[in-house]
Amino acid sequence: MIDWLNIASYSVGGAMLLMMALGIAFSALMPAIDRWSRRYFITLFSVLLLSVAAFFTDAIIYMLPDVITAERIIVFFEFLTVSALMPMPTVLLLHWCREDIKSSALFRAVMALWCAFFFILIAAQFTDAFYYITYNSQENLFVRGPWLPLLPVPMIVMMILNIAGVIKRRKKLSKRYFIAVLVYLLPMTTALFVYLFNDLAIFIIFGMALFALVMFGLILSDNMEHFIQQQREIANQRADVMVLQMRPHFIYNTMMGIYYLCDQDPAKAKQVTLDFTSYLRKNFTAIASEDAVPFKNELEHTRAYLAVEQAQFEDSLFVSFNTPHTMFRVPPLTLQPIVENAVKHGMSASSDPIHIFVVTRQTDTANEIIVEDDGPGFESVDNNEPHIALNNIRQRLEMMCKGKLEITTREGGGTSVKVTIPLSNP
Repeated sequence: MIDWLNIASYSVGGAMLLMMALGIAFSALMPAIDRWSRRYFITLFSVLLLSVAAFFTDAIIYMLPDVITAERIIVFFEFLTVSALMPMPTVLLLHWCREDIKSSALFRAVMALWCAFFFILIAAQFTDAFYYITYNSQENLFVRGPWLPLLPVPMIVMMILNIAGVIKRRKKLSKRYFIAVLVYLLPMTTALFVYLFNDLAIFIIFGMALFALVMFGLILSDNMEHFIQQQREIANQRADVMVLQMRPHFIYNTMMGIYYLCDQDPAKAKQVTLDFTSYLRKNFTAIASEDAVPFKNELEHTRAYLAVEQAQFEDSLFVSFNTPHTMFRVPPLTLQPIVENAVKHGMSASSDPIHIFVVTRQTDTANEIIVEDDGPGFESVDNNEPHIALNNIRQRLEMMCKGKLEITTREGGGTSVKVTIPLSNP
């Protein structure tokens, strides 16, 4: 005779194992999910996977003879993994509400209850008053003791505290998050109450798994919306950069300079034409790029730009490069606009020669690019074109690689622009 209950148990267990494994994979690989959510869901799905695996193993070995000790270990592990899931909604709730977990009274209360549960579970291993395993002619039997209801009590209180915490913080949550959490917490608390009298632990795990998948879907949806919005902003920033970069008067001045050089110094005219062509090609390539590019590309682009400018201001513009560290990536059009800003502002504000210094270095935590000049300096709050370009770079650094741009007055006069890109970013 077919045992449909066992078939159903194995089917549900196998499906849940697959769902949790996919949950871990998606959490680890989805590019749109933020770092905190990635760690949280990898942890949650991993605990769920272990919990489901314990129940699945229990379903396999409970009919095997002479495995009472193994059965007792599996039961212990089932209780432990189920209890480990209870603080997870607390952590998620506090994160959503932007509260410090370590100083939260709710989190401390939940963890105190979890510790109480853990000590009760350890005590249960030394007495049959909570439960024990016996074997008859067909299967290992889980026998409830008179003290078994003490085990789920701390978990029930944890869930009640979570419900109270959600209701208290309802104004800090979006409506769909508030409803989604309550839809999970209320039935799960009811299931724990039922477990005081009946063995329904598999339903608790199943409910938690469904909650995890729903929450993951909600957060992934929000992160996807944020990611799409971020890509739109980057695209808009790239369009702004293109407008700022392709300045008609720069092209006009360069072409007129080449025109006059053709008679005065044909060899130099050919070199400037080559440098200008290289500048334009790299400019168009950078504008079209959607991802961070090797810093070497930015360096070549900057050198091509400076070669064109120095052809016009060879007695007024001097540039020094100290860039031994180039093995990192930056948003496209990062270095060249900074250097161009220094050239434009320095040459337009003073008739004195200007010196520009480009330095790269690696610290313990970040890659750094420093561009300094000995020009007259400027106020970073001015609303003119050079500052628009620097603000553009600052925004793209933050969006694409968590980097930052700082503008300070250079010691001895002039301006210093520092770009910092964390080592954890590509």
